[in-house]
Formats: sequence, structure tokens, C-alpha cells
Amino acid sequence: MTNRTRTDSLLLAGFCAFLFFYGLGQFGLIGADEPRYAQVAREMLERRDWITPVLGGRPWLEKPPLYYWQAMLAYRIFGVSDWAGRLPAALDASFLVLAVYFFLRRFRPGFEVDGALIAASSAGIIGYARAASMDMALAAAFTIAMLGWWAWRESGKKIYLAVFYGFLALGMLAKGPVAPFLAAAVIILYAITVRELRLVLKTLWLPGIFLFCAIALPWYFAVQMRNPGFYREFIVEHNLGRFSMNLYHHTEPFWYYLPVTALGLVPWTVFVIAAFVQSVRSWWGRRTAAGVAEADLEFQLCTFACCWLIVPVAFFSISQSKLPGYILPALPAGALLLAEYLRRHLKQSEAGSVAKWLAVPHALLAASPIVPALLIAYLITQHRLPGGQPLLVALAVAFVLCAGIALTLVRKTGLRMLRFVTLIPVVLTLGATLKLGSTALDQTLSARPLAQEIAGMETHPLPLAVYHVRRELEYGLTFYRNHLTFNYDWGSVPQEEHLLVAAENSQAEIAKLVAGRRVSYLGHYAAQHVDYFWVAAAGTAPSR
Repeated sequence: MTNRTRTDSLLLAGFCAFLFFYGLGQFGLIGADEPRYAQVAREMLERRDWITPVLGGRPWLEKPPLYYWQAMLAYRIFGVSDWAGRLPAALDASFLVLAVYFFLRRFRPGFEVDGALIAASSAGIIGYARAASMDMALAAAFTIAMLGWWAWRESGKKIYLAVFYGFLALGMLAKGPVAPFLAAAVIILYAITVRELRLVLKTLWLPGIFLFCAIALPWYFAVQMRNPGFYREFIVEHNLGRFSMNLYHHTEPFWYYLPVTALGLVPWTVFVIAAFVQSVRSWWGRRTAAGVAEADLEFQLCTFACCWLIVPVAFFSISQSKLPGYILPALPAGALLLAEYLRRHLKQSEAGSVAKWLAVPHALLAASPIVPALLIAYLITQHRLPGGQPLLVALAVAFVLCAGIALTLVRKTGLRMLRFVTLIPVVLTLGATLKLGSTALDQTLSARPLAQEIAGMETHPLPLAVYHVRRELEYGLTFYRNHLTFNYDWGSVPQEEHLLVAAENSQAEIAKLVAGRRVSYLGHYAAQHVDYFWVAAAGTAPSR
């Protein structure tokens, strides 16, 4: 191992450890999906069932199994916990970053660290690397597949085409047929753009197709055999239905993914846009020059990255159901574009100066996230920015960072310093968020503190029910108590003695729902505006 390789390895390991793994368990699982997916993996492990996803003892067939398998392994090694539930995404993000590094090292040496760190420090990658969900598994598998395809395109080696098919199969196990569909759309668009339609046919390599089928299809056949309703629920409802109809109330405007993609690429958005525009202009200028585009594979990598960036944005913009995580597979293309942009500009100019019209907006965008990070506790608990000294201090820190970045970039060697000065606010922002916001996030968005508070009052384990609470809290309580949560709203009122978590000030409604049963008020959890009660078994005398 050379000194440079050792340095690169330490640098990437350090950044991945901090950006993806540090503080994974500082706050509990949040939202509806994190605790639900983590609980499915736990129930599958308890049942020793690697085929049928199960939630509350019943088949839960909305998603494929790759995340569940990864979480089951994490639970088996480290025990069941919220941070273990997030561990698969952190590992997947690390694999994604390493794939970008090794790809650039092999095909565009000299800028492999830049490309890898750009991918690692993008806001969307950091955010979903810390979430117990399928999105990062899909993004990592899809990224490795697309890099494998280009490696085959440039080198002609079939081993890379095997990588393409193998990781597309893992993408299908991560989130379904969207992985091969997006890959096909990217390749077709690229082939049309460079006027090489034969590439589509050349990609259809029979051994690769067999490899894809051997990896992806056995689970689909097995789960269908055990659960005859799988095809209807998974393919019809949760793939075709989500795309064509707003079944799950995730409606957003058509242009939704433009700002989401821009936010996902923060702090690199300004330079990624500049790289994208430059690539499109270069392609447009070359398209009329006979034979130039076909011969210049170095240039075509930018065209390929543009197609890769465009296709997921366009595809999911058409979808009637929109969630931010859907766009994650597009973000590594932005890192690839920017790495190529840096390589080209530094190749043309030894110093590598940055245009002022790029330096200033980039500095503003890179520095601005420190403000909400420093004030995150106010934003979470009070839903507004504070006035006075806290806001002034946050703005002063952002101003110093912005000025430092801008002044560095406008120097002659500014482009060479781009990676270094941009990573400083990324590290500070994440550190401030975890240090200052973990407690507020835990108390207001996670069920963990409430579950611990209730457990501390129990003399023996009791069933738990909820009434008029957010589904995020319901699923979170299910995970942290590892027991099916009954829901009064759906008419599920346990006959035995149980605990009840309900929206504050709902005692009168509860009394009607459990008429004739004793109800004792136990406490109030102010952070999430809920009360909790003890409810006697049916048939016992109510209190007077």
C-alpha cells in the first residue's frame, strides 16, 4: 500500500465514520417508516423467517427484503436497538462512497478523493445514511451498477457488466423493479444522446441477465408461493398504484424534485449546476461535429452523468406519489459530474481559479446550514427562529464561514481548495446538529423517551393502546415496547388491563369508549402533547 493510498483510506474512513456512523443512536427512531421497518426486521429475526416480512404478526408486503436482511444481521451481531436498525444504511452509504472512489481511481485518477468526499458530504446522502430505510440500499446498489456499466463501456471488460447486472439485482431486492427500470432509462437516454443505439442491444448480455435473475428472482418466487396476495399488494398497489395514483397522500407539485435535488446536493449544488450546464453546452457544441462525440469517451462520461441525473428526476416528477428519498439514486451522478468538472478545469489551468459568480453563491450555500444547525433546538420545539443573541451568534458564525470560503475560492488556487473549505461547514453543521439538537429531536419526534417513561411506571408488562395520536408515535411505541400497539381509532380496544396513550385533554372521550371500566390518569408527556392512562380489564368496577 502506497503512502497516498494509505492517506486516502484514512481520510475516507474518517469522514465516513463521522458523517454516517457517529451518533447514530443519539436520538430515537423518528417518522413512521424508521420504527416500522426496524420492527419488521426484528419480527422476521424472532420468527427466523427470511422470506415473509411481518409486522404485528401479519405479513407486511409493501417492500422487498434487502434492508430487513441487513438489519436482521445487525440485530444478531449487536442486539436490537435503534442504532443497529440504522446501521445498514450507514454501511450502504460507505459502500457507495468507496465505489465512487475506486471507479474514479481506475478511470479518472487524481480526483478519486474529491469525487468520493463530494458524494459523502452531500446532504441527501448524509441524511439517508442515518435513517432506517430502504432508500440508501437502493441508491448504493444503483450507483455501483451504473458505475459498473460505464466501466464496461470504457474498458470493454465483461466483469464490469457482471457487476452491473449483479448490483441491479440487489437494487431490485432493495426496492423493487424501479432499479432495473431506471437503469434501462438512463442507458437508453445516453445511447440516444451519443447516437449509439447499438449500446442498448450490447448491454443485453445473456450471462448477465441470468445472473440478475439468479440473485433477484428467488425471493420474489418464494414470497409469492407463501403469500398469494403478494403480487397484487406489492406490484399493483405499492409500485404501479403509487406511481399512477396518490393512494398514500404524498401529493406534491410536478416541479417538486427540482428543489429537493438541489437541497440533496447541498453544499455542492452551485458547482454541480455549473458542471451540468457546461456538460450540456459541450455536448450541444459537439453534436454537429462528425465523429468527435463517438471518439471522446472522456467527454462522454459527463454526458452519461447528466443522463443519470436527469432520469430519476424526470421519472419521479411524473409519479403521483412523491417522497424526498425517491431522488436519492440521482445524487451520486452530481458528485461524478463535479469531479469531472474539477479535473477538466485543473487540467486546463495549473492554479485552478474559480469564477467569482460561482464563489460567492457557493460560499453562501455552504455556510448557511450552520444557522439552523446552531438553532435547531428552537426550531424543533418552538417552530421558529429565535430573536436576540442566539440568532446574532448563528448569523455571525455563518458570515465568518461564508467570508472565509469566498475569499479562499477567489484566489488563484481556489479550485484546488474547494473540497477542503466546503467540508469545514459540513462537519460543523453535522456536529452542531447532533450536539445541540439530539435531545430536542428525541423528545419531540421519537417515541423512545415516552416508552422509557411508561416502562419506568409499570410493575409488570402490560399491553399498550393509543387514541388520537400520530402514527409516527404509534409505530415508535410498537418498536420500543416490542409489542403490538392497539388503536382505539380503529375499534381495537383490548378487553384486558392495559395502558393507553392518548391526545391530551381527551379523558371524556376515553371514558365513553371504555364505559364501565376504571381509568386512572398516570401522566402527561408535554413534548408530544399526549397523556397516558391505566385502563382496567373489562368487567371490573369503575372508580367512583
